[in-house]
Amino acid sequence: MSDLRQPVIILVRPQMGENIGAAARAMLNFGLTRLRLVAPRDGWPNPRAVAMASGAAGRVLDQARVYPTLAEAMEGIDYAFATTARGRELTKPVFTPASAMEKARAHDGNCAIIFGPERAGLENEDVARANAIVTVPVNPEFASLNLAQAVLLMGYEWGRDHLPPEPAPHARRSDSDAPADRIEIERLGDRYEEGLEAAGFFFPETKAASMRLNLRNMWSRLSLTRGDVRILHGILRQLTRR
Repeated sequence: MSDLRQPVIILVRPQMGENIGAAARAMLNFGLTRLRLVAPRDGWPNPRAVAMASGAAGRVLDQARVYPTLAEAMEGIDYAFATTARGRELTKPVFTPASAMEKARAHDGNCAIIFGPERAGLENEDVARANAIVTVPVNPEFASLNLAQAVLLMGYEWGRDHLPPEPAPHARRSDSDAPADRIEIERLGDRYEEGLEAAGFFFPETKAASMRLNLRNMWSRLSLTRGDVRILHGILRQLTRR
C-alpha cells in the first residue's frame, strides 16, 4: 500500500500508552503506518505503548508525529473523517466505515481518520474540524468501541481492497501437517485390513470383498496428513498389542 494514498490516523488526547500501542498494532495489521498523536496524556515517547505495539513499534510508533492541538495535527490534510458513536448537532455527511474508506480510496489527496480519547471520545470542537463523520452501525444499547477496536475496524475497511482475498498460507509447514501421499495411505489401509482380517471383521465371507472395497474407498476419501497417518498406525499398534 502506498504511503501517499493511505490515510493518516490521528489519536486525539489518548490517555493510556497501552491503547496507543494496541492501535498501532491494529494499524499495521492492515498496512497503515502514518500515525499522529495530539497531546497524549502520559507524554511521548511512552514505553507502555512500545511494549503493547510489539512488532508495530518500529514501523508505526517510531515514525509517529506529536502535536499539541488537533488543528496543528491537520497539517497537510485536505479531507478528514471524525469517528464518533454519538449524535451531533453539527451538520456533516455521515458515513459507515465501509463507505468512508471507499471515499478515502477514491480521494486524490491526504485523508485522515480522527479518533477521540478513550473515556469520552471526540468533543464537538474536534468534530468541527472534520469534513465528515464516521459512525459504526452497532448495537444501539451498547455502541461503545475501545480505541484499538475502532482503529482496527477502519483499518480493515481501508485494506479490504488491497489485501489478499483469502488468508495467506503459512510460510512453513511441518512434516506432520503435510498431506499424506497415496503410498502412505495405501500402507495404512493394508495394515488395518490385516488387523481386521485377524480379528474376524470381514464376515460373512460372501460380503468380505465388498467390505474391503468400501474400507479402501473410505481411506481414499479422507484428507489425511502425515501426522494423522502416524497416529492411526499408533492406534492400531496399541489395539493389536498382545
